[in-house]
This record gives sequence, structure tokens and C-alpha cells, in this order.
Amino acid sequence: MKGMVVKTMGAVLLMSLAGCQTAYYGAMEKIGIDKRDILVDRVEDVRDSQKDSQEEFQTAYQRLVVLTDFDGGDYEDIYNDLNDDYQNSKAAAERVSKKIDNVEEVANDLFDEWEDELDQYTNSKLRRASEDKLNATKRQFSQMLRSMHQAESKMAPVLATLNDNVLYLKHNLNAAAVSAIKGEFASLRTDISGLINEMSEAIKESDDFIATLQQ
Repeated sequence: MKGMVVKTMGAVLLMSLAGCQTAYYGAMEKIGIDKRDILVDRVEDVRDSQKDSQEEFQTAYQRLVVLTDFDGGDYEDIYNDLNDDYQNSKAAAERVSKKIDNVEEVANDLFDEWEDELDQYTNSKLRRASEDKLNATKRQFSQMLRSMHQAESKMAPVLATLNDNVLYLKHNLNAAAVSAIKGEFASLRTDISGLINEMSEAIKESDDFIATLQQ
């Protein structure tokens, strides 16, 4: 019985969310904003969040460069700065992931609507042209989404390693601790550099997709 209640509540929640999304689309269409416009806006949100995340990881990278050459000073300040870099990078990564989910949601709704509306054509030539455009847009979207997820997938291991180093410094605020993890810093710097490059590629894919939708 308990399982049935949980399933029923889940189904009600899903219908409620679907209803909210439908109402949202309806309200936006009333003011002249359709799903295509919403998708462009959400892709722009991801792109901008990726740029912010790039900046946060770049700051962490630069901090690691300084730490690699560190030869004395206030170790607590170093820990606090690196911890701030970690927390900011983590928050930025979480925002990127959430916004990618939002992009996928509206893209699926747009493509479903586009697919359904193909049946409304009476002119076969126009229908084929629209279907070709739909398929091309889907392919480009998939390529962009794959690039987004590739960059996203590199964030978690970088953050995990960065957190390991932050925790180690937290409990070992001395020159020996900094010296002991310099090798880790060098590896992490390489990982962050690779992540930043992946984000640049994802940002380019986003710009290309936005340009296609706005044609």
C-alpha cells in the first residue's frame, strides 16, 4: 500500500510539473516569446555560466601557480584563498549543470512540438524543408550538448582533487605540507588547463547553435 501511495504521489507531481511547464510556455507565447526564443535564452545562460566558471577555475589555476613557487609567508592566508577558489569553482560548476538540464528540457519540448507540427503541412515541399531543418537543428544541438557534457564531466574530478589539496592544507598549515603536495598542484594545474579548453569549445558550440536558431 505504501508503495502504491508513493507511486501515486510521484505521478501527481510529474503531472503538476508538466502542467506548470505548459502554463509557462503558454504565458510566454502570449507575450510573443516561443520555445525557440526560450531555448536561445537558456543556451545563452549556459554559455555565460561556463564563462563564469572558466574565470573561477582560472583564478584557482593562478593560485596554484603561486603556490608552486611559494617559499614562505602566511600559510593560513594561502589556505583561505585556495579554499575560496574551491568554493567559488564548485558553486559555478553546480550552476552550469543546472542550466544544462534546463536547456535539455526546453529543447526536447521544442523538437517534440516541431515534429508534431510537420503533420499540419499540406505542401509536401515545405514539409520536407521543415523536416530537414529540424533534423539539422537536432544534430547541431546534440553536438553542442555533447560538448557541454564533456566539459561538465571534467569539473567533478578537478573539484575533487582541488578539495583534497584544500583539506590537506587545512590540517597541515606549514611549509612541509605545501612542499609535499607541489606534485599534486602541478597535475591539478594541467587538469584545470584542460577543463578550461573544454569549456572554450563548449562556449563556441553554444554560440554556433544560437546563430543557427536566430537565422
